[in-house]
Amino acid sequence: MSESNASPFDMDSSSFDAEKYLERLLKDCSLRQIMDTEAAVVKDTQTLHSDMQTLVYENYNKFISATDTIRKMKDDFKQMESDVNLLMTKMQSITTFSEQITGTLQGTRSQLCRLSEKHSLLKRLQFLSTLPGKLKGLIEEQNYAQAVQDYLHAQKVFAQYGRQPSFDGIQKDCDAIMADLKETLRQDFQRAGNTAQSLTEIGELLLQLDEKTSDLASEMLTCAGKRLHELIVMLQDQTERDMLEFVDMGIDGFLNDLALVVTSYFDMFVAKHYEQERDDFQENALLELNIFLNQNIDKYLTLVQDRVESDIGYGDTQVMLRALDRLHRRLQAMRNICRGLEVQRNTVDIIIGAAHQLCDAHAKNLKDHFADSLSAVRLSLVSAKSDAATGLNLSDLISNLYVAMVEKIKGVLQDLLIFLRTDWSFNIKAEHKGALCVEGIRENLLIGFLRHISKVMCGFGDASSSSPPNLLLVLSKTCLELELQGVHILIALVDDLYEIDSENSATLTHETEICAEMRETAHALLDAYVRLQGANISQMLRKSVETRDWLNCLEPRSVRAVMKRVVEELGSIETVVASLYEGTGNPTGFRTTASSDSSRKTYFSNFTASKPQYRSNWSNYTPSQLESSYVSNIHRLFSERVDIFTSVEFTKASIVMGIIKIGLKTLLECVRLRTFSKYGLQQIQVDAHYLQMNLWRFVSDENLVNFLLDELLGSAVQRCLESVLMEPNAVEIICERG
Repeated sequence: MSESNASPFDMDSSSFDAEKYLERLLKDCSLRQIMDTEAAVVKDTQTLHSDMQTLVYENYNKFISATDTIRKMKDDFKQMESDVNLLMTKMQSITTFSEQITGTLQGTRSQLCRLSEKHSLLKRLQFLSTLPGKLKGLIEEQNYAQAVQDYLHAQKVFAQYGRQPSFDGIQKDCDAIMADLKETLRQDFQRAGNTAQSLTEIGELLLQLDEKTSDLASEMLTCAGKRLHELIVMLQDQTERDMLEFVDMGIDGFLNDLALVVTSYFDMFVAKHYEQERDDFQENALLELNIFLNQNIDKYLTLVQDRVESDIGYGDTQVMLRALDRLHRRLQAMRNICRGLEVQRNTVDIIIGAAHQLCDAHAKNLKDHFADSLSAVRLSLVSAKSDAATGLNLSDLISNLYVAMVEKIKGVLQDLLIFLRTDWSFNIKAEHKGALCVEGIRENLLIGFLRHISKVMCGFGDASSSSPPNLLLVLSKTCLELELQGVHILIALVDDLYEIDSENSATLTHETEICAEMRETAHALLDAYVRLQGANISQMLRKSVETRDWLNCLEPRSVRAVMKRVVEELGSIETVVASLYEGTGNPTGFRTTASSDSSRKTYFSNFTASKPQYRSNWSNYTPSQLESSYVSNIHRLFSERVDIFTSVEFTKASIVMGIIKIGLKTLLECVRLRTFSKYGLQQIQVDAHYLQMNLWRFVSDENLVNFLLDELLGSAVQRCLESVLMEPNAVEIICERG
C-alpha cells in the first residue's frame, strides 16, 4: 500500500498525526502486529536518539572553536575600526597641506618650466661641443658601441641646428671620425678568426652606420662560414677525447656559434624591413640563411657520424648514446629557435646508422666466437685419449657449445636494447628507417647468425672437409638441440624485447623456417657421420679381402681378426652414439636377448659338393632343377630392395644400422670381385656367422643384417671354384671359441 508524502500516517511526514495512526493501527492490525510495531518504533527511537548524541559529541569541539573564533573576531574588528579612523584623520591633514603648497607655488611654476627647458638645451649644446673629442676617446678605448650610440643621438640635434655655422663644423668632424670608425669596423668584420659574438656585434654597428644591408648580409654569412670551418677543423683533431667530451665541445663551440649567427642574422636581416632594399630581400635572406644553416649542420653531423663509426665496437655504447642524446636535444632546441628555418638532417639517422653498424660488429663477434667455440670442440676431441672417455665428454661438449652460443646471443640482444631506452630524447622506432633497423636486429643479426651456424656446421659434413666423426656427431646433436628449443627461445626473446609482432608479419622469417633448416643440417651431419664411420669400417673390410689369397687358404680354424676389430669398432661407436641418442631397449643401448628366429644357429644351410643350396627360402630349389645363378637371380627378384645410403633417424639403432649396412655392402661388393677356393669360402662362412652372432645386438631389425649376410655368403658361393660349406656345428664352435 502506498501513501503520499502528506499522509498523516507517515511518521517521516510533517503532517503525521499520532492519534489517527494509532486508531488505524488498532483497527487494522492484530495484537501480534501491534506489539511488533511497538517494538520497531521503540528500536527506531533509540537508534535516532543514539545518532543524535553521537552527532552532538562529534561536533562539540567544532562548536566551541567556532564560538572562540567569533569572540576573537569581535575584538579584532574593534581594533581595526580605531586604526581606520586614525588613517582618515591623517589623510585629511595631508590633503590640507597639499592644497597649501599648490597655492604657494602657483606663481613660480611657469618660470621653473622655462628654466628647465633652457637647462636641457644647454646640456645638449654642451654635448655637441664635446662630442668630437668624446668620440675619439671612445674609439681609442675600443668602446665602439657607445661611440655609435652617442653619434646617433647627436644626429637628432644636428638635424635641428645643423644650419648654424658653429654646429656645421662639429657635424663634419663627427662624420669624419665615424667614417674612419666605419672603415675600421669593416676591416674587423672581414678579419679571420672572429667569433660569432664579435661578428654579430660588428654587424649591428655597421647597420646602425648605414652600411648597405644586402652586402653586409652576404659578407656576414661568408665570414661566419670561415669561422665555423675553423671550429670543424679543430674538432677533427680531438681524436683522443671520448665521445661525450667530443660532442660537448661541438655543442659549446660549433653549435652555439652557429645558433648565434643564425639568430643574429635572422633578427638583423629577416625580421626587419629595410626601405632601401628590394621587396624580396627578406625572402632571399631567409633562403640564404636556410642554405647556410643546413650546409654547416651537415658538415658537423658528418664529422659526428665519422666519429661514431670509428668508435663502434671499441668504445662504450652507452657513453656514445648519451652524447648523441645531448646532441639530439640541442638540435631540437635549435629547430625551435630558428623560426621559419628547416633543418633537413637530424641525429636520428646517425643513431640508426650506429645501430646498423653495431649490429654488424656484433654479428662479426658472434661469428668469431662461434668459430672459437668450434675450434675448442675440435681441440677437445683431438685431446681425448679413449673412445669411452670421448663418449662421456661429448654431452659436455654439446652442452658447452650450445649454452655458449645461446648466452652470447642473449647478451648481444640485451646490449642492443640500449637504443630503445625510454629516457632518450629520440625514438628510433618512430622512424621508418628505425623500425626497419629494429627488424634488422631480428633478421640480420639473430636469423642471419642462426643461418650462419647452420651453413658452417653443414660445411663440416662435406666429403672434402675431412672432419673427425665425433665432431660431426657433436655438431649434429647441437643443431638438433637448437631446433628443439634454442631457436624458439631466441626468437621469442628478440620478439619480446623489441616488441616485434612476427606472427602477423609477412616479411619476417618465421620460427618454423629456421627450425626446419636446423633439422635439415642435423640430418645432413648425421648422414655424414654414418657415411664416414661406414667408410672406416668399409676400409678395414676391403683391405682384409683384397690383401688375402683366397685360392690358397688353409682350412679355417678361427675368425679373422678384422671381423673382431669390426665388432669392437661398432661397439665403441654404439657407446658414443648411445650417450647422445636414446636407443630402443635397455638403457645401455645393447640388446640382451636375440630374436626367436629358430634358424639362428643353422642360419646358413648346408651346401652339397656339387651345387649350392642355402637359406630356407631357397630350400625348394634342388641342384637338378636350377643352376645356382638362376636361383640367386630369382632370390634377388623376390627379395625386398635394401637402400644402403638412406637418411638415418635421430636414434641409436638407426645410426648404427646405417654404418653396418655400408660396411656389409662394401664387404659384399669386395667378395663379388674375388675368386675363392673351398677353404676361402669356408672362411667367409665363418666370418659371416661371427658377424651374424654379434651384429644383432646393435640393431633393432636383425632381418636386414641377415639378408645382407645371406647375400654375402651367396656371392662367395657363386665365386667359389669348389662350393663346399663347413658343417654348421663346426662353424659355431669356431665362432664361439674365437
